[in-house]
Amino acid sequence: MPTLWLWLAPIFLLSLSNVFMTFAWYGHLKFPHVALWAVVLISWGIALIEYMLAVPANRLGHRVYSAAELKTMQEVITLTVFAVFSVVYLKEPITLNHVLGFSLIAAGAFVIFRAPL
Repeated sequence: MPTLWLWLAPIFLLSLSNVFMTFAWYGHLKFPHVALWAVVLISWGIALIEYMLAVPANRLGHRVYSAAELKTMQEVITLTVFAVFSVVYLKEPITLNHVLGFSLIAAGAFVIFRAPL
């Protein structure tokens, strides 16, 4: 029987990796005056940290989750991190359309994690 750590570590690592990736992809939007080449290089550096967290998350996670479950988990975490980032960092509102769209994705995640039909 896998330990609780094997079930939780991928969730924690994927969450942390998504924070880094969200900053790598969208953090530069608050700095439009910085040259594109510079933000690309900075983003690559941030993305390296993301990879250093995501790869172990998936390696460990595949011991207790299927690849489809890991990918689904990563997408739900990505949307959650992005929603918080968008409101807190970018100061952009989450609209009803966003909530409905994210809810449909969450419903898809529910289906993935259900027992096979």
